[in-house]
Amino acid sequence: MNISWYPGHMHQNRKALDKLLQQVIAVIEVLDARAPKVTTNPIFSETYRNKPCIKILCKADLANPEATTKWQNYFNTQPNTVCLTSALESTVTKKLLLQAVKRVVDRKSIRSESKHDLVIIGIPNVGKSTLLNKLAKRKLAKTGNEPALTRSQQRIRLDDSWHLIDTPGILWPKLENQDKAFVLAMLGSIRNTAFETEEIGWFAAELLLAHFRTKLITRYGLSVQIRTPDQLLLFIAQTRGGLSKGTRPNFHKASETLLNDIRSGKLGPLSLEHAPG
Repeated sequence: MNISWYPGHMHQNRKALDKLLQQVIAVIEVLDARAPKVTTNPIFSETYRNKPCIKILCKADLANPEATTKWQNYFNTQPNTVCLTSALESTVTKKLLLQAVKRVVDRKSIRSESKHDLVIIGIPNVGKSTLLNKLAKRKLAKTGNEPALTRSQQRIRLDDSWHLIDTPGILWPKLENQDKAFVLAMLGSIRNTAFETEEIGWFAAELLLAHFRTKLITRYGLSVQIRTPDQLLLFIAQTRGGLSKGTRPNFHKASETLLNDIRSGKLGPLSLEHAPG
């Protein structure tokens, strides 16, 4: 299976973003704390080039805290960059965000009497809409496990001088690295109509057995005999209501159960990447 998902509205939104970036003073890029590198869109760095950037590691409550701290330290060493973390119960506030912006923006370009625009960007389903709703203290954007719910730009007021423009989640036209594409599908950043659920379930099972076996034992009561992805999905089908017509295993349903548990955090905090160095 070769995963590819770049619908027409993403192409249009990217062109609109290119124009928008010409007028904003800084960029806020949202990443999934569980996989910051995989959820970084390579075309964004090309598009905003040397503009000041605040990277926000969202869904930090779903990631390993130690790994997230290392990622934050890594990004803070990058030029013109400040990295913040955001979790469900401890989101980035307007005050904290503006403090970060003012740390990286050239003060000569800031005039107290002027109004300044910031843009918030990210790939689908990394927590951008949830963050925006928290900043606005009201529901401006749809949220959920389905990617690409935001389809248009939205603006919120941070204070008298600063405004934040939300943009729809955008992937890149060709997912050359299919390992990364599979991780994106596993995390819910690619719409499920673009891949085979059972294949992504098998991929996730293999990854978890190799690196997070204790999480599987805690969640599912896994036995020591289970060593392969097929065995794991069969076990989930047998123990989580994934049987069809009596004793026939439904691997599609078992895969959905596993993927939903990963995305919702029911397996506990998972970090899928290590920060460089």
